[in-house]
Amino acid sequence: MKISTKLRYGLRAMIDISLHQDEGPVLVKNIAKRQEISKKYLDNLLVGLKSSGLARSLRGAKGGYLLAKPMDQITVEEIAVALEGPPTFVDCVNDPTCCRRSDNCVAFEFWSELNEAVIGLLRKTTLQELADRQGNKLEHGATMYYL
Repeated sequence: MKISTKLRYGLRAMIDISLHQDEGPVLVKNIAKRQEISKKYLDNLLVGLKSSGLARSLRGAKGGYLLAKPMDQITVEEIAVALEGPPTFVDCVNDPTCCRRSDNCVAFEFWSELNEAVIGLLRKTTLQELADRQGNKLEHGATMYYL
């Protein structure tokens, strides 16, 4: 199991916007530089986040990206769904009818439990929490580790 680059970079971009939006709209080139992400790739991610209502953009000389709603109202689940669609480990968890064995399958039960645990963590973790944690790391001069 591996989290996609799309989700990893998208989450880092949203944390970056959270940390810098008090300075005004955040330029894509600045996010790209700080997060070491290709500007072109980042542009594509931000379009998805914008169309899902999580980010908004302003055009012009003072343009850039801002969060579309408060940090404490954006969950990691929303970011994941915007970039990847609903998280799932195996098809039968979202559609038990795709496998005739799911009614009597312990593996199905395990995958369902795992899916619920992961979704629970994604749902309860807000962008505010992650931005606060990242801000604390930066304040204390810790080496920046990327999510």
